[in-house]
Amino acid sequence: MANLLANLLKQPLTPWLSGSGPEGDIVLTSRVRLARNLRCQPFPGRAAADKLGEIMAEFKEVPTALMAEDGHEYAFVELESLAPLDRYVLVEKHVISPAHAAGPENRALIVRDDAGVSIMVNEEDHLRLQCLESGLNLMDAFNKANAVDDVIETRHDLAFMEHLGYLTACPTNMGTGLRASVMIHLPALALTKQVGRIMAVATQLGLAVRGLYGEGTEAAGNIFQISNQITLGRSEQDIINNLSGVVKQVVDKERTARSLLESDSRDALADRVWRAYGVLRYAQRISSQEALALLSEVRLGIDLGVIDEAAPEVFNELLVTTRPNFLQNLVGETALHQSERNALRAKLIRRKLKGGCNHV
Repeated sequence: MANLLANLLKQPLTPWLSGSGPEGDIVLTSRVRLARNLRCQPFPGRAAADKLGEIMAEFKEVPTALMAEDGHEYAFVELESLAPLDRYVLVEKHVISPAHAAGPENRALIVRDDAGVSIMVNEEDHLRLQCLESGLNLMDAFNKANAVDDVIETRHDLAFMEHLGYLTACPTNMGTGLRASVMIHLPALALTKQVGRIMAVATQLGLAVRGLYGEGTEAAGNIFQISNQITLGRSEQDIINNLSGVVKQVVDKERTARSLLESDSRDALADRVWRAYGVLRYAQRISSQEALALLSEVRLGIDLGVIDEAAPEVFNELLVTTRPNFLQNLVGETALHQSERNALRAKLIRRKLKGGCNHV
């Protein structure tokens, strides 16, 4: 368990963030999350500490059952056993939510060795199960989540009613309990000032558009999360198909915007991309927000063949390694001041773009 967690905390790039999936130049990841609760037990928000501990203990054998099913190694991690820094590295790697990290008492994480499957225990619901895939691959993520859900449901009595579906702490999750989402990179729509209109249309179609780390976060680096809002009265297949269809349309819009930039303003685009690359390549200090903005422009330049100084996967890797908590974790327990963190971030980016390693 210790090695699995240590690798997860130190590893800059997990397989589902490799950019290798369908539409991987625009859709970074696909995620399916299922909310599940035990029958006749209070939801976490209304449960006393001893009850939360009892619920957490009930799921301690889940890793063994999952391991027997797919052959991967799993770990059961009580969040109180983790340092705050480690918990927030897991947030930056999209393994747990900020709310889960903030209140670790009687909370736990079940996680697979490649982080493609993770389960938050006692977050808003007793179980928040998520599966991640690279690129636009929602059906594979759903099939994987469904298999994990089957393993759990055969061993635990879950709250389910025939006419309502799965019961959840938040009424908006009731029914299938399914939230599907994609993390999508839309620099050309942002540069051509179309992204606001496109996202407004997605909202009108019953989808939610959020920032890099979900609800309440900004769309830094031109990266957005698009997810379904309706979970009741629709089948899982309908939800997946609807979201996949809308995302494909957004991908088409982004490709059209990229073509327009290439045909109408290639010189201006090249100037912008190379300026961004120059700052990243030689800056001595850089904030996380500025790094994300510049990396977004360089990734667009790579995708359009404007620049060949870096590989596309460098962008995905730096999305993780330039985050504040990941940087702090690299240097150990010595607390970094913000200016030191900005200097370390710039140093790491310079080395990565030069073709070096992550070690600092």
